[in-house]
Amino acid sequence: MVTRLSSFFVRTLREDPAQAEVASHKLLIRAGYIRPQAAGIFAWLPLGLRVKAKIETIVRDEMAAAGAQEVHFPALMPREAYEATGRWEEYGDLLFRLQDRKNGDYLLAPTHEEAFTLLVKDLYSSYKDLPVTLYQIQDKYRDEARPRAGLLRGREFTMKDAYSFDYTDAGLDASYQAQRDAYERIFQRLGLEYVIVQADAGAMGGSKSEEFLHPTAVGEDTFVRSDGGYAANVEAFETVAPEPVAVDGMPEPVIFDSPDTPTIDTLVAHTNAVLGTSERAFTAADTLKNVVLALTHLDGTRELVVVGLPGDRDVDDKRAEVVFAPAAVDPATPEDFEKNPLLVKGYIGPWSPEGAILGEESATGIRYLLDPRVADGTVWITGANVDQKHVHSLVAGRDFGTDGFVEIASVREGDPAPDGSGPVTLARGMEIGHVFQLGRKYAEALGLKVLDENGKLVTVTMGSYGIGVTRILAILAELNNDDKGLIWPESVAPFDVQVVATGRDEAAFALAAQVSDELDAAGLDVLYDDRKKVSPGVKFGDAELIGVPWIVIVGRGAADGEVELWERRSGERTVLPAADATARLSRR
Repeated sequence: MVTRLSSFFVRTLREDPAQAEVASHKLLIRAGYIRPQAAGIFAWLPLGLRVKAKIETIVRDEMAAAGAQEVHFPALMPREAYEATGRWEEYGDLLFRLQDRKNGDYLLAPTHEEAFTLLVKDLYSSYKDLPVTLYQIQDKYRDEARPRAGLLRGREFTMKDAYSFDYTDAGLDASYQAQRDAYERIFQRLGLEYVIVQADAGAMGGSKSEEFLHPTAVGEDTFVRSDGGYAANVEAFETVAPEPVAVDGMPEPVIFDSPDTPTIDTLVAHTNAVLGTSERAFTAADTLKNVVLALTHLDGTRELVVVGLPGDRDVDDKRAEVVFAPAAVDPATPEDFEKNPLLVKGYIGPWSPEGAILGEESATGIRYLLDPRVADGTVWITGANVDQKHVHSLVAGRDFGTDGFVEIASVREGDPAPDGSGPVTLARGMEIGHVFQLGRKYAEALGLKVLDENGKLVTVTMGSYGIGVTRILAILAELNNDDKGLIWPESVAPFDVQVVATGRDEAAFALAAQVSDELDAAGLDVLYDDRKKVSPGVKFGDAELIGVPWIVIVGRGAADGEVELWERRSGERTVLPAADATARLSRR
């Protein structure tokens, strides 16, 4: 059926919304696809739902091809299952929590691992029932602290989440690969560039984890890749640690005065002034920076840790969040320093002339962790835990030890890839899909077992596979636009063609209606701008803004049976007989 614009529920805007920051946010609101309801929450209008449905159709096609079956769970879920897996607490403030009239605890689900697991547990009991992969396309909810960029980071969003269930690890590998392959087909059909990177599993848990990232300057994720094929997001990047060096014969540590040098820059300048030579100039890489972090654990307890890392590196907040999850990570406060007098701000170190020796408590009495680059035998300049004093020739593994190694330092261009494939470069990307091998974490927590070939109960192993449907829609809008408006790819456009009748001549409207009916009969989705009291300029402006890929203009040549065919992406406009235009579009 032809959709007539005169009765279609859409209103376009000429000005950008005040709060919109990125192109997709501006254009989707201006063109009448979505309307804001609150920060990070949007109403979907008919145009937006059409594009969303096209994306979902592609997802459903490839899920079916991969052997997955669709189910649908409620967004409102009870607390108990999430408490059993620990995620009621682990998600922290990201969860929307609420109570019913009987004071029962519920949440708006951010993901549905628990629900899928319990459903399979309820219905399946034998290895003969497996493997099975189930999926849904459902709205999810996360209480983002700073929702922004429209649909790219909202508090309500639509996601396809799939879960595979196997009773052997080999079965999980096969299910995982089937879903991974399906994701590649989905993104290829959508025309989306993607990079598959190693990723951290985060609150999802599990072992193997890969993200599909779309490279884009507005992306919130930083990832690294090498010419040799390595790719990972920065949270999963593993530092190549230097080999340990024998410490025999190395000089002993020496404390030296270092007044007014609380920063790395001031320390380097002072050290070069008092210790540097023409043959040896010290840099920030020679110094050991000691960062004090405060960890707030799920039970509310607060713990300080000190992390030593090379002075030319900064702390990457996202890497720190991953390392210390589920605890929240913050810089230590002045009050923290007041409560811990052994922390001499600006002069903290892992060694003290009066304090710890290797194998004993750290010099500050606080858990001490190291960057992997601080390998045994490396030599450092660092704080002496005495005000206005530092120490040089301090040797790791001889003069100080560690309670463990952590990866929280920033990753830089040129850092070596851990697989030996060369130096890495950094890029920005937006996550569009994520695949996990969850293993048995959720099955164990919720008691999902089946009988194997020998009649023995075994715990099921699971995979989890997510695609952000509404995020993909926003990315497609971000990629496909010009200074006039949206230009949708044909695979997801709300309509295949828009017919625009211009002028006041009834012949133009009659021919436009005829062309619309013929295109509809040929199986195309047609939007017909039949508005009679709207100027051609406004009609063309709306057509450009809405972004249907093909536009048929019926105006001056209508009496001769001619129309103008406008390909929105190339801008090419061709005058031809109406029948030829219909035939050309029908052959697409």
